[in-house]
Amino acid sequence: MERTFIMIKPDGVERRLVGEIIRRFENRGFDIIALKMLTMSRDLAEKHYEAHKGKPFYAALLEFITSGPVVAMVLQAENAVTLARQMMGALNPLDAAPGTIRGDFTTDTRKNLIHGADCPEAARREIALWFPELALDS
Repeated sequence: MERTFIMIKPDGVERRLVGEIIRRFENRGFDIIALKMLTMSRDLAEKHYEAHKGKPFYAALLEFITSGPVVAMVLQAENAVTLARQMMGALNPLDAAPGTIRGDFTTDTRKNLIHGADCPEAARREIALWFPELALDS
């Protein structure tokens, strides 16, 4: 079994899509290992998105991601990282297939509802950052 990190972003919470998104993962067979809702601090946002520091969209990303509550989750399933990324859909809404979370619910590349770790190494890093109590288990 593999674990991955998923975050429902402020726009997903504001639009009341948390239950729908979680339902999709549960219906697919993912187990929820950990879950919490919080408004991300600037410090946590900077650590989470450190790979994007210096990019033109970085400041706007930090502003958006700290603008309201997020739901952070650790999910577990066979091939969890790849499967979750497929379920999320492409970042660009024009490329996001119907039936994916982004394909069904978003029209904006910046406000794209959901974040998911893009590889097992990123999943381990993000789980350790958000759920340090699980870092040794992942």
